[in-house]
Amino acid sequence: MRFLEACRRERTDVTPVWFMRQAGRYMPQYRKLRERHSILDLCHSPELAAEVTLQPVERLGVDAAIVFADILLPFEPLRLGLGFQAGEGPHLDRPIRDAADVERLPSFDIDAELGYVLDAIRLARRALPVDVPLIGFAGAPFTLASYAIEGGASRTFTKTKRFMYQTPDAWHLLLSKLADVVGTFLAAQARAGAHALQLFDSWVGCLSPDDYRTYVQPHSRKALSLAGKSQVPLIHFGTGTATFLEDFAAAGGDVISIDWRMPLDAAWSRIGNRAIQGNLEPAALLAPEPERSRQVSDILARAGRRPGHIFNLGHGVLPETDVAAVRAVVDLVHGG
Repeated sequence: MRFLEACRRERTDVTPVWFMRQAGRYMPQYRKLRERHSILDLCHSPELAAEVTLQPVERLGVDAAIVFADILLPFEPLRLGLGFQAGEGPHLDRPIRDAADVERLPSFDIDAELGYVLDAIRLARRALPVDVPLIGFAGAPFTLASYAIEGGASRTFTKTKRFMYQTPDAWHLLLSKLADVVGTFLAAQARAGAHALQLFDSWVGCLSPDDYRTYVQPHSRKALSLAGKSQVPLIHFGTGTATFLEDFAAAGGDVISIDWRMPLDAAWSRIGNRAIQGNLEPAALLAPEPERSRQVSDILARAGRRPGHIFNLGHGVLPETDVAAVRAVVDLVHGG
């Protein structure tokens, strides 16, 4: 499996490629399912989640599948009141507001409460071609904490940072609890059959380097350490990490996944003896030819066929993306 070979920094026949959110709103098959089912319905049904997981493998020819789920699913057993509003994204009925809310967060059994994700992994693994590995994933402690405190998505993360600065003891307790959940959940996904695991720290780039080191890095390290007991490759993904990339990489991960805000070769020189994933700007998939191919070719040239490069975006596929453009990138990467 060339994807797993790249995770181990072994030489591959061609550069492996997959895309974050490769199963999503840009795909007609997914939109048809969403006409009948909510996001949570799809996640809660192992059969439907496995079906969505397989769609991009069949349509795009990517080198890995990623289980269809959502990083916020642990909020249901944490009793934060998770819901999704059309056009507005996730919301929480009971966001975390103070130290008492953190203390009240319940412990729960991963297999009992999130077993539907594990079942989806088992179903997808059986249905996938033998040469296509399956990736499991979870949200990183900071990104989950930001949703838990903000009550949904945020542009400024004001509530999150105020909580972090004003109540540091409660902050560290919250992230420690989330790290336990995340690390245990990832390890369970590996036991269910996931060949690799990705930790998504989608919003960590809102932090300064010092705040990352002080308030976040220990908890990301804890989550990755717990997941690492599964002995499968770990991918550590974040956006906006250019100013603290060395510290981000030091938290852990066999593969460091970067966004488009830094050149791939420069980033690779900063992370040490690790594999690297990335780093096409998602909006480049909306660009016409030859601009799209120029950007893809530039990334491949910067990687220079050095063992350990996995081609991906710097974040998820945008809903406006044409499936044909994504397929064209796969073909270009494999041909390059």
